[in-house]
Amino acid sequence: MAEAVPRVAEFGLTDIELRTICELAMRHAGIVLNESKRNMIRSRLTRRLRQLRLASFAEYCELLASGDASELREFVNCITTNLTAFFREPHHFEHLQAEALPRLCQRTQDRVLRIWSAGCSTGEEPYSIAMAVLEALPRGWDVRILASDLDTNVLAHAERGVYDADRVRDLPDWRRRRWFLKGNGANAGKVRVIDEVRKRVVFRQVNLIQDWPVRGPLDVIFCRNVVIYFDKPTQRALFDRFADVLRDGSPLYIGHSETLFRVSERFESLGRTIYRKVS
Repeated sequence: MAEAVPRVAEFGLTDIELRTICELAMRHAGIVLNESKRNMIRSRLTRRLRQLRLASFAEYCELLASGDASELREFVNCITTNLTAFFREPHHFEHLQAEALPRLCQRTQDRVLRIWSAGCSTGEEPYSIAMAVLEALPRGWDVRILASDLDTNVLAHAERGVYDADRVRDLPDWRRRRWFLKGNGANAGKVRVIDEVRKRVVFRQVNLIQDWPVRGPLDVIFCRNVVIYFDKPTQRALFDRFADVLRDGSPLYIGHSETLFRVSERFESLGRTIYRKVS
């Protein structure tokens, strides 16, 4: 008979174990966790303990401390939050189409556009960017979007480009018809992003506090609802690196609860969490 796995209620999380988990999250992902996140940490990691058939958080901490790379990836996947939607915070996409792209067209003749969606989650953001760009630019532009995330599970979902139909129900009818295919038969109730959009986006796992597969220059960066998990020194270093790969005058879009005030002087605020690189 297989050994019984403890029920959820039996997994205790001591202060020492919590501190170890918080330190590992900071070291490997730059994510700041603390006592206020105890219930979230316990809930999410309990599922992982059960999958591994471990008896305690102490055993799990030992596994993480051993440096097992695959488990560290699973650990990061568990503690990251992935809340997203197509054309979320629509004013960013309106600004991109009405202000940023026309200005870009005026200053370049090579018809090349490079964008980074840093923290792309399940793909709704980079696909929305691609749709917005294709709607606004004339044909013939070389458009490439790097879509990165730390969580390998959400990246696999994003690459497929398949979503429940409910995910697009709030989009205008014309946008649904133009950019999505409706599923039939076994895929009824699903939609798929069309190939014209999907081919513009490349998905990669990127840890923002480690080395990047990005040298620039980039024309646009979206990094929304990501830095809320980082402490101020990590934020400062991150935005400094963003400025290094972003063209002068190009936009940076951040999350609705985020700010660069007292974080970076290399961007000027355009309002509504839209910034422009100045140095």
